[in-house]
Amino acid sequence: MRVKAILGLAASFAFGSAVLAQTSVDMTMKKAPKAAATVPKFVPAADLKWEDLDPKGAPGVKVVDLWGNHAKGAYGAYLKLPAGFTTPLHTHTYPMKVIFVSGTYIQAPEGKPEVRLGPGSYMMQPGGNYKHITSCDKSADCVFFVESSGPFDLKPVQK
Repeated sequence: MRVKAILGLAASFAFGSAVLAQTSVDMTMKKAPKAAATVPKFVPAADLKWEDLDPKGAPGVKVVDLWGNHAKGAYGAYLKLPAGFTTPLHTHTYPMKVIFVSGTYIQAPEGKPEVRLGPGSYMMQPGGNYKHITSCDKSADCVFFVESSGPFDLKPVQK
């Protein structure tokens, strides 16, 4: 009789563990992130909603978020610099991956020669202490696509 009781207890324990394990799997599955969108999204260039990036600090600079939110976190966006625009020496907190669409973008890393990038060019710009001046050639506005893992910021370097 004692053997049957021990076997019964063991079976109950095994069954209970299996139920708990299944419940744990079910809970994990319910918390999994949703799959990526399965419906395409099309936005013609004429329908893009350009907004001022910073009317006081960067007059004329425009942005349109394609996904995410450039002011709050990770994002992908177009930025537009007016022809002849120049920033002061500055840094950004997060790295940026950039693809240039139009105009001639100019970047002058501190203490190094400027780099000029035209349509189709690519740049990976480090975040942190990478000091540089950004400008757009006076011949045409500069439009470029930017992707970053954190919000956009521009921190002027104090001399």
